[in-house]
Order: sequence, then C-alpha cells, then structure tokens
Amino acid sequence: MDIKAYIASGVIESYVMGLATEQECAELESLRKQYPEINAAIAEFEAALEAGAMANAQQPPAVVQQKIWQTLQSEFQQQPSVNTTFSEKGKVIALSWLKYAIAAAILLIVASGALNIYFFQKINQLQQQYTALVNESNSLQAGLNIYKTKALDLYNSMQVMSDPNMIKVPMPGVKGKEDNLATVFWDKQSKAVYLLPNRLPQAPENKQYQLWALVNGKPVDAGLLTADCNGLCKLKTIAEAQGFAITLENKGGSLVPHLDQLYVMGKIAG
Repeated sequence: MDIKAYIASGVIESYVMGLATEQECAELESLRKQYPEINAAIAEFEAALEAGAMANAQQPPAVVQQKIWQTLQSEFQQQPSVNTTFSEKGKVIALSWLKYAIAAAILLIVASGALNIYFFQKINQLQQQYTALVNESNSLQAGLNIYKTKALDLYNSMQVMSDPNMIKVPMPGVKGKEDNLATVFWDKQSKAVYLLPNRLPQAPENKQYQLWALVNGKPVDAGLLTADCNGLCKLKTIAEAQGFAITLENKGGSLVPHLDQLYVMGKIAG
C-alpha cells in the first residue's frame, strides 16, 4: 500500500475533525496499528490544528477580561450550597454549568476561526488546481482543433490532387533557382487553379509570390500566394492556358510580371 498517497488523500484531516465516514475511520484505525507513519501524521495534524488555533486566537482587552471574571465570581458566590431544584419534576439542575459553557464557547470560537482559515486555504488550493486543469484542458482542446483542421486540409488536398479531372503542371526552378519547385493543379471542368508551393523560399515581409497563367504567349494574373498557404491553395479561375509561372512581386501583386524575379515556370503537357 502506498502510505504516502494515503496520508496525502486528506482522510487523516477528515478523521481528526470528525468528518470521516465510519468505513474510513475503521480503515484508518486498522492501518494506524500497522504503519507508524499514519500515527505520526495524525499527531502532526492535531498539533498543527492546535497551533493554528492558538496563533489565530485574539485576546480580549484586559478591562473586558476583568469584567467577565468579576461577573463569573459574583454568579458563583450567589449560588446556594444546595443545588436548586424544580418542584414539578424533582430533578436537580446544577448552576455551575455556566462556567464550563462559557469556557467551551470561547474555545469553540477560537477553534472555528482556525478551522475557517484551514478550510479557506484548502479551498483556495483546490481552486488553483481546478483553474490549472481548466487551462490545461483548454490548451489541449485548442491544440486538438489545430490538428483536426490540418488533417482536414490535408484530406481535402489529397482529394483534389487525386481527382482525375485535374491537370498536374510541375513548375521547376528557372536558371539560377534550380532548387525551387511548385506545382499547379488545374481543374479541366471548373477551370479552378490550385497551387502547391513545394519548395519556394519564404517571401520577404514586403513581397508576395504571384502566379501567372501563360495564355497565347501573354501572362495573365492567376492569383497571389498568401502567407497562410502551407499546403494546396486555391487561387483564381483560368479558362485556358498553355503554362504557368511564378514571380516575386511587391505585396499586393503587380499588373505585369517582373521577369527578373521569375522563380519557377512550367508548360502544360500535350
């Protein structure tokens, strides 16, 4: 049995304060005979509870203490040597219980103050743990949503790329930029153009990649590659084309391509 875990479960605190169930009490009484650690933990908590009560007890002013004591002495001096009785029932009722009732009430007030502080600390600790778990759960949920979105995007991209109506147009890097590569998927029916930036350097903050469709020897704007495009991205619809190319333009695009900034280019086969 993991005694440390058992002690940390809070059953000892419940036992000392009389809040444990009969089953918990019976179990603890049985275990404390076998494990000295449990007895030590009980003694430690009782000492801590007593120390807390004494530390948080507030002494009344001396004048108030004196008046209370004088009143108590006066009450006890007026008591008859023989206890007063009720003639109706013949039962003897001792008046001296007042002294003990007042003392018990003071002890209860002090103890309740210590218990309030103890439970407040426990509740605050549990609240902090609960908040941490909620934050962790929210973080995990946010991460899960991101993965779900990426998985859905990947699935949709695979569906598009495997569609038999798609014309695949590889665009290798031009001279001096041979390591670059991008691919266009052009839907023969809807004429929608999808771009997959396989290997393109990250565009500077003030620049943006622009796709061009080569139509009868002239470049036609086919759309801009946005910064959030990490996979297959849908751009513009192009009715007809003989090829495609990508240039690096100022952010927002250009009306005509800057050929000195040409990165990749490819022709449609056939």
